[in-house]
Amino acid sequence: MTSLSVEMLAADAAEPITSAGNAQLGIAVLAGIAVIVLLITKLKMHAFLALTIGSLALGSFAGAAPADTILSFTAGLGSTVAGVGVLIALGAILGKLLADSGGADQVVDTILAKASGRAMPWAMVLIASIIGLPLFFEVGIVLMIPVVLLVAKRGNYSLMRIGIPALAGLSVMHGLIPPHPGPLVAIDALDANLGVTLALGVLVAIPTVIIAGPVFSRYAARWVDIKPPENMIPQRPSEDLDRRPSFGATLATILLPVVLMLLNALVEIVVDNPENGLQKVTMVIGSPLIALLAAVLVGMFTLGRAAGFTKDRLAGTVEKSLAPIAGILLIVGAGGGFKQTLIDAGVGQMILDFSENWSIPALLLGWLIAVAIRLATGSATVATISAAGLVAPLAADMSTSHAALLVLAVGAGSLFFSHVNDAGFWLVKEYFGMNVGQTVKTWSVMETVISVVAMAFILLLSLLL
Repeated sequence: MTSLSVEMLAADAAEPITSAGNAQLGIAVLAGIAVIVLLITKLKMHAFLALTIGSLALGSFAGAAPADTILSFTAGLGSTVAGVGVLIALGAILGKLLADSGGADQVVDTILAKASGRAMPWAMVLIASIIGLPLFFEVGIVLMIPVVLLVAKRGNYSLMRIGIPALAGLSVMHGLIPPHPGPLVAIDALDANLGVTLALGVLVAIPTVIIAGPVFSRYAARWVDIKPPENMIPQRPSEDLDRRPSFGATLATILLPVVLMLLNALVEIVVDNPENGLQKVTMVIGSPLIALLAAVLVGMFTLGRAAGFTKDRLAGTVEKSLAPIAGILLIVGAGGGFKQTLIDAGVGQMILDFSENWSIPALLLGWLIAVAIRLATGSATVATISAAGLVAPLAADMSTSHAALLVLAVGAGSLFFSHVNDAGFWLVKEYFGMNVGQTVKTWSVMETVISVVAMAFILLLSLLL
C-alpha cells in the first residue's frame, strides 16, 4: 500500500509463530478480538494500547512463545507504518496547506455552488472514484478527508451522508479495479486477461458503488448521526490573507499524485518492461511516496505562495500539520501489528485447510475463501493472494470472461466486513471521530455491502456471458 506491497512481502516472508491446532487457533482469534473490543468499549482504553494487549493475548491463547508474539507484533507495526506512515504524514501536510491557504475553501465553495442537497453524495462518490482509480486506499483517504470534512461542515450535512460515498468510491476501486495490487496479483495468479478484467470490473463497480455509497449513506446517517470532529476539520485560513489559490490550481495540486500514479500504471501496462527507460522513470515518479511528496512541494507554490505565505509561515504550516496525526499513526500501526500476529499464528493457513474440501462453484468458492481470510487476518491483500492461489487450478479450464470474473469474485470477498484487525478500520475511525460501535455500523457494514453486492453482480454476469 505501498503498504499493500509491504503486506504482500510480510505475508510471503512470515513464519508461523505457533503450531497450535485449528480449534485452538480459532479460539485464540476470538479471544484476541474480544480483548480488544472489551478494553476499548468497557475500560475506555486507548486503541493503541488495546491493540497491543490484544495481540499479546492472541499469541498467548495460541500457545506461542512471548518473544515470538512480540516479534510478530513489532514487525507488523513496523511494516504498516513504513507503508502508510509517510503517506499519512505527507497527506496531512498537503491537507494543512489546502486549509491554511484557502485552497480547500475554494474547492468546497465551488462544489457547494455546483452541487447541493441530494446531489452532494453523488458528487462525492464521483470525485472519490476518480481519485481512487490509481491510488492506494490510504492515499485516497488523506487526499479526500479535508474536502469531505469541510463539505459536511459548510453544507451542514451528516458526516456519514458525505463520508460514506467517498469511502465507497475509494474502497470499490481498491478491491476491484486494476492497477491496484490486489486485483493485479489475482490476475497474474489466475492468468486472466487484464483488459477484460478491467472492463468487467468497471461494469461491476458502477452499480456497487452507487448502492454502497449514496444509497447506503442514507441509512448510515440515520444510524450514526455525527458531525465532523472539530480537531480534524481544516480551519478557515486567517483573515489576513489577501488572496487565495484559484480553483484550477488547487484541483491540479490535489490531482497531481493521481495523475502521476495513473501514468505509472498505464506505462506499466503498455510497455511492460522493467528495463525500459520510460518505465523506470514512471515507476519512481508514480510511486505513492514520490507522487505525494511532489504534490506537497508543488503545493507550497501553487497554494502557499499563491496565498502570499512567507517562508516562515510555510514552515509553520508544515510543523503544525504533523502533531494531530501522531495518534492515528500509532493506532494504524498497532492494527497492522495485530494483523501480522494473526497471520504468523497460521490463521490464514487454517482457513485454507478448511476450504480444501468445499464442493461449490468456483466463483462462490473464491469469494468465500477470500471472505474467511479477510475476517481472520484483516488484510485484503493476504485474502486476495491466498484465495487466488487456491482456486487458480479451477481457472485453467475457464473462458476469458469467467477467469476475469473469478478475479473480481476474489477481490469482492477480500473487502468483506473490515473490523478491529484491519488497519483501515482504525484509519476511518480516527479520521471521522467515531467510536468502535459507530465504525462497525457504518464503515464495516459499508464494506460488507460492497462485497455482497459486487458478488451478486458478478454471479449475474456469469450467467449472461
